[in-house]
Amino acid sequence: MSGPGAVEARATKTLGGLVTGQLLRLCQVSGIDEADAETYARVLTDALAGVAERSLDLPPPARTFLSDDSTPVEFSLSFVPDGPPALRVLLEPGSGTESLRDNGRAGLAVVRSMAERWGFATGQLDVLEDLFLPDDPEGPLALWIALELRPGGVPKVKVYLNPAARGADRAAETVREALDRLGHRGAFDTLPPGDGYPFLALDLGDWQAPRVKVYVTHRELRASDAGGLSRMGPGPDAEVLEGFLRQTGGYDDGTPGPEARFDRRPVLTCHSFTRTTGGPTGFTLHVPIRGYVPHDGVALDRATAVLARHGVDPAVLERALTAVTPRAPRDGRGLIAYVALAHERGRPPRVTTYLSSEAYEVLPPASPPPLQRPSGTARETVPGTPAIS
Repeated sequence: MSGPGAVEARATKTLGGLVTGQLLRLCQVSGIDEADAETYARVLTDALAGVAERSLDLPPPARTFLSDDSTPVEFSLSFVPDGPPALRVLLEPGSGTESLRDNGRAGLAVVRSMAERWGFATGQLDVLEDLFLPDDPEGPLALWIALELRPGGVPKVKVYLNPAARGADRAAETVREALDRLGHRGAFDTLPPGDGYPFLALDLGDWQAPRVKVYVTHRELRASDAGGLSRMGPGPDAEVLEGFLRQTGGYDDGTPGPEARFDRRPVLTCHSFTRTTGGPTGFTLHVPIRGYVPHDGVALDRATAVLARHGVDPAVLERALTAVTPRAPRDGRGLIAYVALAHERGRPPRVTTYLSSEAYEVLPPASPPPLQRPSGTARETVPGTPAIS
């Protein structure tokens, strides 16, 4: 199932028209008033620059690791009990540039423009520029921006950087050096073992406790091993983490521990540092749910079960899906890209769902379903949409 603007009415002619329409409707779902929503829509189109006016009759402006169909925008909703969800939008400002170097420079310029507009410092990003934005960068991305939208028209800003920018073989070295430069000496040694470091993220601007976040890839992860991945203390209960993995992965049917394995798209963990001594103060598990369902109807069922388990009204998620697309969940796979469970010191757990814009393509339902594939069937090899929070 594909085609330009596959999930939006044909009256929407441009990428900017599609994603701002989705954003405005999601703002209604999350309780952001019309004036602030209009402000955020303008911020989004300004950040996308020329690609916002790009016709949906054309292919994506460039291949991007941000989404499966190369839409340079992704939405997410973060839920806690007894409150409206926090709406976020992730974007790649340099998606219309001709090289990865230019992509990063364009993203950096947008960050600095936002800093001037909203009065925040970029010092932490500046000291990392040579590590993550070299003259001849490598890897699947350069710089992304995430905006956490809130009442008042001024978002919280986060930037995401690529540890493989100087080569995948130097990613661990780059993360260690970045943490050291930011004052988190010894932090790298507190991270759990993994199979790679896809992102390093920074909170910029008005945050109560700004975070430096390191993401770790875990291939072939067993649900029973989840309890050993958190390094925050006191951390989440191992049974809670395993239960979350089983529920999102479809293994809550009594599947034995060794068989409850994420052998398609890998699970990610995120480790947040808010102080320069000790270990992480936050831990998040990100499950690429679209790799473990036959279609989004099943993903929705699992996500709503997770929300209910954590005291959140799941009806809000259903309204959010309707805000993004008119298509039925059963008609595709990937609208719900990830489901994440986040723990931060002194706060209740958060459940976050990541929603794909699907401007260019809808991944068809899986056949056979991922968890019922015949022996010897090849694993899914579509690049994974990153999950970030």
